[in-house]
Amino acid sequence: MAASLTSSVIDSWKLRFRGDVIQPGDSAYNDARSVWNGMIDRRPALIIRCVGTHDVILAIQLAREFGAPVAVKAGGHNVAGNAVCDGGVVIDLTPMRWVHVDASKKTARVGAGCLLGDVDHETQRYGLAISSGVVSHTGVAGLTLGGGFGWISRKHGLSVDNLISADMVLADGSAVTVSAKENPDLFWAIRGGGGNFGVVTSFLFKCAKVGPQVFTGLVVYPIDAARDYLKFHNEYLKELPDETTVYAVVRHAPPLPFLPQNVHGRLCVVVPFVHLGSQASAKKLLKPIREFGTPYGENARMTPWVEWQSALDGLNAPGARNYWKSHYLDNIDGAGIDAILEHAQRFPTPSCEVLLAHMGGAPSRVAPAATAHAVRSPRFIMNVHTRWADAGDDTKCLNWARDIWEATRPGAHGVYVNFISNEGDERVRDAYPPAIWDRLVTIKTKYDPENFFRMNQNIPPR
Repeated sequence: MAASLTSSVIDSWKLRFRGDVIQPGDSAYNDARSVWNGMIDRRPALIIRCVGTHDVILAIQLAREFGAPVAVKAGGHNVAGNAVCDGGVVIDLTPMRWVHVDASKKTARVGAGCLLGDVDHETQRYGLAISSGVVSHTGVAGLTLGGGFGWISRKHGLSVDNLISADMVLADGSAVTVSAKENPDLFWAIRGGGGNFGVVTSFLFKCAKVGPQVFTGLVVYPIDAARDYLKFHNEYLKELPDETTVYAVVRHAPPLPFLPQNVHGRLCVVVPFVHLGSQASAKKLLKPIREFGTPYGENARMTPWVEWQSALDGLNAPGARNYWKSHYLDNIDGAGIDAILEHAQRFPTPSCEVLLAHMGGAPSRVAPAATAHAVRSPRFIMNVHTRWADAGDDTKCLNWARDIWEATRPGAHGVYVNFISNEGDERVRDAYPPAIWDRLVTIKTKYDPENFFRMNQNIPPR
């Protein structure tokens, strides 16, 4: 590609774009090619910052004309780093950070470059929220296309369950709208099939009434109590209503202001929770957690939704090296607990953690084949989040992550597609039941037979 795209050719194309066109040597290049995961160090030939649909169409035409590989960057938060490619064209949607809320219809139209915090900032003006993730600098696009779960999804469904329609540009450069009535096969596929089928430029979501304050908090237990607590956690969560979501995270204690200073850095179990109801009902429901044992500390109160949605941002700041290994669990059992706690004693860095995300609720009552995100029955998603700063620790950290994942495989199955690192083609298939995979391949073959969009968790055409 570099030999074909001369400076004069690039200059002539630049005149056709409303957004910026960035190439190696430009002052903005290094920032533009960076993504959340610091392990990713790729050097595209061109980065096209699109401000609208027509810029996206032109970027696809340019890439086709010169035979260039293409990556699509929205939030750039994906752990696999698929938002950037070597030697190709990055279709950068980050300028498209706009949100239009229709309070009367309880809907929000969201530009593809938006982060979750952008949407919360606008929707909370009306006491509304979209069902999304747990870190405010996550991109809406990538999260949604893979499924999208978070603190309110047990009550209000996954992001894909609340998607009304989307505008997108296909591999042939045509712009289409997808919904239950327009291009319904594509609408089905993008709700869980990732970025395999085109570039989504905007989303229309149904909003839920949330906040502006919700009851939130966390309890921090010492690691010595972890085995008993996780056994209790497994059973206790079976009784909780959809309004209540409780995670468990095994990690070193962060420097939370309500924890004694001598606890900072100790191994522990952090138990964060959200209740979408009154403070009185929350205290009653969460009392067994808060009184299970003797915690290092706790903090539970009515909290502004936007504050809670950004509470984990600091632990997930961009720039660190990250590698995830994940699978679904139907239960947190004795053998699994033992494996987690044994490997926690050997966390390779203090920033690593094992997340046990509380699933079930409303998403589990949606028919599995209703969307491409078809795995809805497991009660937990386990994510091994390995995080470190020094490239010299890569081997140690990767091996540790793979070891704990292998040790917890008995009783586990499948994987949430948004939690897949660079793990090979077969691992992508693990995210979809066979019939769902076959249907996705058929739709991919129809709309992208050349696999033009392949910088993703790829579903190859036939």
